[in-house]
Amino acid sequence: MPMNPIAIRLLNQQLAAPQFADPAAVVGHMGAMQAQEYRMMRWAVAMRTCHPSAGAFKQAFDSGRIIRLHLMRGTWQLISAEDYWMLIGLCAPKAIAVTKGWMSSNKISIPDEELMHVRDILAQTAADLGSATKEDFVRALAEKDIRMGDHRLSYHIRMAEMSGTLCSGELLPMKATYALTANKVKPMERMDRDEALMRFTRKYFQSHQPATLEDFVWWSGLNISDCRRGIALQGDSIAMERWRGRDFYLLTDNCRTRGFRRGKLLLIPPYDEYLIGYKSRSIVLPPEHRHRAHNNSGFFQPIIAYDGTICGNWAPFKDDSQAHFFSGICDNTDELAKAWQKYKAFRDDG
Repeated sequence: MPMNPIAIRLLNQQLAAPQFADPAAVVGHMGAMQAQEYRMMRWAVAMRTCHPSAGAFKQAFDSGRIIRLHLMRGTWQLISAEDYWMLIGLCAPKAIAVTKGWMSSNKISIPDEELMHVRDILAQTAADLGSATKEDFVRALAEKDIRMGDHRLSYHIRMAEMSGTLCSGELLPMKATYALTANKVKPMERMDRDEALMRFTRKYFQSHQPATLEDFVWWSGLNISDCRRGIALQGDSIAMERWRGRDFYLLTDNCRTRGFRRGKLLLIPPYDEYLIGYKSRSIVLPPEHRHRAHNNSGFFQPIIAYDGTICGNWAPFKDDSQAHFFSGICDNTDELAKAWQKYKAFRDDG
């Protein structure tokens, strides 16, 4: 029987017949989840649980079982606390290099002496307050007669995150906070690089399969040689299947293929792994509608999927879904109403 990549992705991304009750377990399964939109990252995780709950997400986040920080590709991610040190060791060096490249293109140069001095102040402020906002950092630096533009400070915070010094603090409605990592995440022994690469690769394919090598390179931000090595380390537990002229990888010992039911509509947040987790998105997003889901500058819209195919947009912060369908594949108003009520119940829970 030919592979059905859409059904397999929905199942393994936990968007169809989700298996987990705990939000932190979802994040651990996914390996890392894009968290660009501070409010909507909560729904991205919760919609993959058996019973979506804003309260359950907040508890997992505030307790430090879910961590938000800049990591892969120099962008915001949610990761499990259990994977924190493994991913810092594996991904941070490349992410730091990417960030330094952005700094250079923005004509911002931060000497090492400044970097360490400011990092110490940020760390002390986070330790004193428990959860510090960016405004708290501005005040603490001003007390030391240090003043800088918002852009420069953002780079300092980002570098402190990728060094393992700062991570996410308390979950607030609209504003990110920062905590001292040493007070939030348990220390762990340094993991062998090959073991970390093997685990990281497995997490990607168990949650995003079927996916190509190019998809994994894009998502991980690692070099292609590292990605090839990670796949090779899976041994016989990964196999390649050709579909429509492209080579896809699937795990032979952990791939969900049963449980998909037709007729389901999903209200998916912007920057969700269902799209951003792949370099090529044409399997679920018809190319003629690509501009309705994301642009070339990396801005992603809230999207509607019906039987896994992207077919519309919706409005997460309005009083009703304000659904707009740009494809005629969905005419199921009952499913739309059901999906909206599920999301609204989650939103009201927060």
